Amino acid sequence: MTPEKIHSIIEGLLYLTGEEGLLLDQIRKVLPECSVQEIHNVIGRMKSEWNADERHGLMVTDIPGGYRLTTKPSLAPYAEKFAAIPKSSPLSQASLETVAIIAYKQPVSRITIDEIRGVKSERALQTLMVKGLIKEVGRAEGAGRAILYGVTPVFLDYFGLHSLDDMPPLADAAKEPNRQLDAYDLFYDQYKETIKNL
Repeated sequence: MTPEKIHSIIEGLLYLTGEEGLLLDQIRKVLPECSVQEIHNVIGRMKSEWNADERHGLMVTDIPGGYRLTTKPSLAPYAEKFAAIPKSSPLSQASLETVAIIAYKQPVSRITIDEIRGVKSERALQTLMVKGLIKEVGRAEGAGRAILYGVTPVFLDYFGLHSLDDMPPLADAAKEPNRQLDAYDLFYDQYKETIKNL
C-alpha cells in the first residue's frame, strides 16, 4: 500500500473519530498490513505538512496512545466569531408545540405541558433551553416543587414579536387547563401560520 493511500485512510479515520481521537492500536487493526513505523512516518509527514502549510486549517496532535485532528490555534478568533453566530435551524413540530404552550400558559410545568400535548416534552424543553427560547422562571408550590418555564426575549425576537400581546388569540377551548392537544389545534394552526409569514 502506498504512503499516499495510508495517508488518505488515516485522514479519514481521524475525521470520523473527531474529538475522541484515533488510537494507534485502532489504526493497526484497520491497516494490519502496515508496520508501526510506516504509520508513524505517514502521520509525521501529515503533522509537518499540515502544521507548516497555511492552506490547512487543521493539524494532527498527539494524545496518549494515538492522535487527534484539531483546528490550528491561529484560527481561535475565527472559531469564536463562528460560535457567536445564532443558529437558524428550524424548530421541530414538538418544539413548536411546546414553546407555544409555554408562551400562552406561562409559568407552566413540564407535567402540565405533557398533559396538554399528550406526550413527553423533555427533549423539546432541552432544545428550547439550549436555543435560549425558554427559561426556568420559578418552582411550583407543593410536593416536588416542579420547575416552571416561561419564554425569554429571545423567543420574541426569534418569532418577530414585539411582545406576547402580538401572538394570535388563543381559542377559548384551549384555555381549559386539562384539555389534550386536540383542544390546541385551532390555536396551533394560527400560530404556525403566523410564524410562517415572518
